[in-house]
Amino acid sequence: MPTKAPRKKKVEKTKASPKVEVSTKLRIRVRAYEHKILDASVKQIMDTALRYDAEVLGPIPLPTEIKKYTVNRSSFVHKNAREQFEMRVHKRLIDILNPNGKVIEALTNLSLPSGVNIDVKMS
Repeated sequence: MPTKAPRKKKVEKTKASPKVEVSTKLRIRVRAYEHKILDASVKQIMDTALRYDAEVLGPIPLPTEIKKYTVNRSSFVHKNAREQFEMRVHKRLIDILNPNGKVIEALTNLSLPSGVNIDVKMS
């Protein structure tokens, strides 16, 4: 009776993964009802970031959010007469790659016009 030779286990070779540089990113979402004020605010944010040699991606225009409201013109008669109103919320997105302390400090001290909403996330 022939004996079987013991099987050799396959050894998987692990490749050394390249070192990935951990980068931080500031993601700034700017929202406003008027697009002219929004664009002026975005330009001010970008100028501040570029002044401190930060790498800036954007502004990326996001879809305009439109809220429509339909209202009866009359409260008692003429129920078919209606008016429509809408609110448009314009949005932009700016990414700042590898921000240093000076950039973050300058952005926190930035004064923007009223009516501009800013959301900042760091990842």
